[in-house]
This record gives sequence, structure tokens and C-alpha cells, in this order.
Amino acid sequence: MSDQEPVTIDIVSDVVCPWCYLGKSNLEKALQEYQDPVIIRWHPFQLDPTIPREGVDRKTYMANKFPDPSYLQNAHERLLNLGKANGLKFDFEAIQKSPNTLDAHRLIQWAGEIGKQDQIVNSLFKAYFEQGRDIGDHAVLIEIASAHGFEKKEIEKKISGDDDVNSVRAEIEEAKRLGISGVPFFIFNRKLATSGAQPPEQLLAAIKQAQA
Repeated sequence: MSDQEPVTIDIVSDVVCPWCYLGKSNLEKALQEYQDPVIIRWHPFQLDPTIPREGVDRKTYMANKFPDPSYLQNAHERLLNLGKANGLKFDFEAIQKSPNTLDAHRLIQWAGEIGKQDQIVNSLFKAYFEQGRDIGDHAVLIEIASAHGFEKKEIEKKISGDDDVNSVRAEIEEAKRLGISGVPFFIFNRKLATSGAQPPEQLLAAIKQAQA
């Protein structure tokens, strides 16, 4: 253990981004090889903020977004293989709905207040990509929050209101202002950045470089 300050890793991510799920897994592998403590902070990004709050049918949405079905099939196969190598059980067929992720990001922000961001983010990824659950559904978000120490009635009240809607949207706009157009996006000690689901060895090198 060194006497140096912990490296802060800021991660800009969307919970419906499969590359973000892979990026999180790669970071966890990198941190297994890093002996010093780090501080991880998750920040919101919406790949498609135009999706209505109730979500849309995923098959229709993806067909409109990727008219060539072979492209989507190849992308899914690649992600399935990468996921398997990382212990992630992607199940794209189980996903019925493409959600608006604004409320999920609100929950992630609140989780930061009780030191549970990483756990909440992981549960959201797992619920969506491995279980096909609708993470735009308040009942699903409340269930996930309750499993990680949130008081159920309190989270029901917060999620049904508009607490922190504006602050989450403002943070997303700030990311765009900084030129972030794709996720995951990693920032190490506010001085070094990398985008995409980089392999563990590259993330580890970035952490060490940021600490220097």
C-alpha cells in the first residue's frame, strides 16, 4: 500500500450500452492487478434521450436503427463472445424493451450518496443485459434500489417525482460539451482519458500513468 492519494476514475456511461458493461468488467480485471485504492465515480450519458419515458419495443427500435439485420446479428455475436470471455451472460433475445435511461441515471446518482454506485450500476447492467428486464420501469428500479439498502418508501417517492432530473440532464450536457460523444469514457485523475471498452492491460496502464 502506497502513501499516494487514490486514483479517481470517472466513468461516463449508459446502462443500455453493452460496451459499457464490458468496459466495467475490464476495469474490474485491471483493478485486480492494481494494489492501491481507487475512487470510482459513475456519470450519466444517454445514447438516445429521445426514447419516451415508457420505453419502446426493442426489436422495432433496433430494426429502425440498424436496417441491415446481418449487421445487428454480427454485433450481437461479437458481444456474446466477448461477454462469455468476461463472465457476462448477454441475452439480447430476452430484452423486450429499449428504455429511456434517465430514471436509472437518477438512481445511480443517489447511489453515490450512500457509496453504492458500483453495486447499483452492476445490478442495472445485469438486469437489462442478462435478464431482459425493463430498467426504465419504476418497479424494477425500486426493487434494485431496495436490494442495495435504499428504504423502499423513500425511493418510491423520489423516483416517482422529478428529484435530480435537471441535474442529471445537466451532467449529460456537460459531457457533450466536453466532446464526449461515445461511451464508455474513462477519465483518470482528471488528466488522462480513454474511450471504449479498452482491454484490462490498457486500463491498468492508464491508472498507473495517472498515478505517476
